[in-house]
Amino acid sequence: MKARYLFAAVAAWSLAAAAPAASPVLKIPDFSELRGKAVDSVDITFDGMLLRIAKHFAKKSDDPHLELLSDIKSIRVRNFSFDSEGAYSIADVDSVRRQLSAPGWSQLVSARKRDDGENVDVYICAENDKILGLAVVASEPREFTIVNIVGSIDIDKLAKLEGEFGIPKLDVEK
Repeated sequence: MKARYLFAAVAAWSLAAAAPAASPVLKIPDFSELRGKAVDSVDITFDGMLLRIAKHFAKKSDDPHLELLSDIKSIRVRNFSFDSEGAYSIADVDSVRRQLSAPGWSQLVSARKRDDGENVDVYICAENDKILGLAVVASEPREFTIVNIVGSIDIDKLAKLEGEFGIPKLDVEK
């Protein structure tokens, strides 16, 4: 996936208007039936006790990257890659996209490439000028990724992670 859209959204983040409260938590399908079909799959759920442990160590660490966790309540990532087109139902991915039309969600990026079937959407959930969550839904004929971050997100801290922890370094003008 071309992650440059995610960081283009970061640049536009401050332009999003506040709207009535919506739940920043997305209902992401289980996708368990896809694990056997996928060439690669990533399923990350970082919340509850695991997140509290990470926050505890972040407070004791001098690593400035870990301060991003301070106001995060959960991080969920689902990524599946397949060796052929049509191995997953785009309806499953679209069921997540439809949730992002609820009040409180503001779209920052909508990128479509007809030639290769790539679709990327980036949204924030905000209330009273406070970011409550972030969602990224990206799909291609052989791959899809869904990211849902819940909690107060500091855009300056998030931008510092570029090129770290497997997050790609992007060609976006700063």
